[in-house]
Amino acid sequence: MSAPVSVIIPALNAARHLPRCLASLGVVEGDDLVREIILSDGGSDDDTMRLARAAGAIIVSAPKGRAKQLIAGAAGVRGQWLLFLHADTALAPGWRDAVAHHVSRVPEKAAVFRLAYDRDHARARWLAARANRRTRWFGLPYGDQGLLVSRELYESVGGFPDQPLMEDVELVRRIGRRHLKTLPVDAVTSAEKYERDGYRRRAYRNGWLVFRYLMGASAEKLARLYD
Repeated sequence: MSAPVSVIIPALNAARHLPRCLASLGVVEGDDLVREIILSDGGSDDDTMRLARAAGAIIVSAPKGRAKQLIAGAAGVRGQWLLFLHADTALAPGWRDAVAHHVSRVPEKAAVFRLAYDRDHARARWLAARANRRTRWFGLPYGDQGLLVSRELYESVGGFPDQPLMEDVELVRRIGRRHLKTLPVDAVTSAEKYERDGYRRRAYRNGWLVFRYLMGASAEKLARLYD
């Protein structure tokens, strides 16, 4: 049986973080889990594409915008499972066993990873715990947690919507909490935005935007408030 998973990474000038992301995947020629890595590039002018090619990734060019890049990356994949992963996120050791177990034993469900940040201090741990509770209680993970979903389920719910914000929230809403599992492995993501803006300030701002979206505010309107 061919390797079942296609990894899709949207990127834009991601050279600073991409090597850590790609190294964490540990993909080698003849891999029995990962069939392909697809980097969906939104117009990088740094070393992003060179680094991706050196790691054996397939490059897909897409209009700038995470939703558009995710949609383009998922088009024409060869794997039966899609693993969407941000370029500034690295999967912790053990992810391969967890994913292999999931795709073979729980094919009807999508999955995300536990969230962790690449800073070892109390504010980062508080933020990660907050996000992981949101995932458990409401089935609303952050995009930073990755998303593993069968191609059949992805297509049945319409895939990522082409909208300027909250595309990850909308997709997991369509999948539904009952069909979403958290894998016991960390997705370690960059805390740069929170270091820059303040952990609590950015966390509460993001939470408020998600709440407004769930209450019916348009993604277009909310995108104007997000940076």
